[in-house]
Amino acid sequence: MSLTLDHVRRVENKQLYIDDACLTFEPGSFNVLVGRTLSGKTSLMRLMAGLDKPSSGRVLMNGVDVTDVPVRKRNISMVYQQFINYPTLSVYENIASPLRQAGVGKAEIERRVRETAEMLHIEGLLQRYPLELSGGQQQRTAMARALVKDADLVLFDEPLVNLDYKLREELRQEMRELFRTRRSIAVYATTEPNEALALGGTTTVLHEGRVIQSGPTTEVYHRPQQVLAAELFSEPPINLLGGRIADSEVSFEDCLHFPLNADLRRLGSGDYRFGVRPSHIGLVPSNDDDLEISATVELAEISGSETFLHVRNAHFSLVLHLQGVHDYGVDEPIRVYVPTHKLFVFDAQGHLVQAPERRVGGGR
Repeated sequence: MSLTLDHVRRVENKQLYIDDACLTFEPGSFNVLVGRTLSGKTSLMRLMAGLDKPSSGRVLMNGVDVTDVPVRKRNISMVYQQFINYPTLSVYENIASPLRQAGVGKAEIERRVRETAEMLHIEGLLQRYPLELSGGQQQRTAMARALVKDADLVLFDEPLVNLDYKLREELRQEMRELFRTRRSIAVYATTEPNEALALGGTTTVLHEGRVIQSGPTTEVYHRPQQVLAAELFSEPPINLLGGRIADSEVSFEDCLHFPLNADLRRLGSGDYRFGVRPSHIGLVPSNDDDLEISATVELAEISGSETFLHVRNAHFSLVLHLQGVHDYGVDEPIRVYVPTHKLFVFDAQGHLVQAPERRVGGGR
């Protein structure tokens, strides 16, 4: 079953929630909605599910207009970030509940509950109650209840946000494996670009109710079509510098100059915005075309085995995403290195005109 949003718009109390969304999701596909809080992810999924009705446009399933079909008459499931389970029912009965409501026979319920529980590694917990479970086990139970009915459309509204890092990693991997063998459409909402990259499939970038870009996840990441898509689909956000191409060189903020490399020679003279991802900036030169920048440290933000290093000079600020722990003091002088072959280039209107060439083994 395919799902199509045809110029869907949602306005309520004069507030715009979704603006002219046009999307199609294919059977068996895994799809990620990525955007900041209040970007429209949940609003869009509620329209897909039939919980809300669009102010204009149509929702189609397999080419059939279901815009006016209520949620109870659609074969959909939804998993929320909260652990929503029936506290007075065992894990078994929680998972079985949608099948009992649908009038499925006892033997078929037994088979499907145990099969789904095994897929999510909770087969040993079927006689327990939700309050006896850990957070990860509760969310697995909620996911099992959504998956057991074999819905045409399964919606995940930031389902892993309340779990610790290790559990999130485990469940992401399991979800990818689960949907490789199913024909249902999975739609997964997240605020985290790195989660979208880990899940793969297709990604739709949302901002203030608008679809900024949609396509295969790796393509959206490597070729963001607008500055806004580049900022939203990067964690930390991509660094942006004003620059100019003239006389066979590039100048940043009229203070740094470097010769055009082979990629940038294709562009004409003029003003541009240059983007470089925080993970691409280093503390030591690694390429012949690296641009050395002198700066001072604003903040070394250590997060586990990573460091987000904020630096500045008189003209601009940069953020570096470094592996390992790097302990720098505030106002400490530093030199950082920007590989100019990894620059994104956007025109004055913010549209992509040049993306870095993807090199084998080049990572992100």
